[in-house]
Amino acid sequence: MYTKKIYFSGGNFNELKKIFVNLPGVLNVNFGTICAENVSSYAYPEPRDIENVFGVEVEFNPKKNDISTLMDEFFFIVSPYAENNSGVFYGKGEDAPQVELHMNFIANRGKESVGSDAEITINDPNSNPKRARKCHAVFGRLKSFKKYAE
Repeated sequence: MYTKKIYFSGGNFNELKKIFVNLPGVLNVNFGTICAENVSSYAYPEPRDIENVFGVEVEFNPKKNDISTLMDEFFFIVSPYAENNSGVFYGKGEDAPQVELHMNFIANRGKESVGSDAEITINDPNSNPKRARKCHAVFGRLKSFKKYAE
């Protein structure tokens, strides 16, 4: 059977395991440390490396579940707007566009449109910095995952 893996950080192992263990198509959830390179976030767009962040490896059947659904489940529990080392990391380059697109969706979800004096709506919710939320969750390519025994 063909499987895929995606990696998440931003909570303790038991919380992260509960998010994924009963989802359709999820085969294994392993705890370990994540190292990633050239990760970025919408709050801090300058790429940086991440070393030894605790997280989980989720192995799943892509015919029964997908990366976007797993990310939705993750960000339902772990806030991407808090500075808590939350992140999504992919191992294969083919997953990069889907992760980046979904992170863009997460970063801009729920932002209100801004009206102008000319009674037109401007679709730039970031024009008022007080209303803008910063998505602190990072995303990028996995460098290594060191699995721990449970």
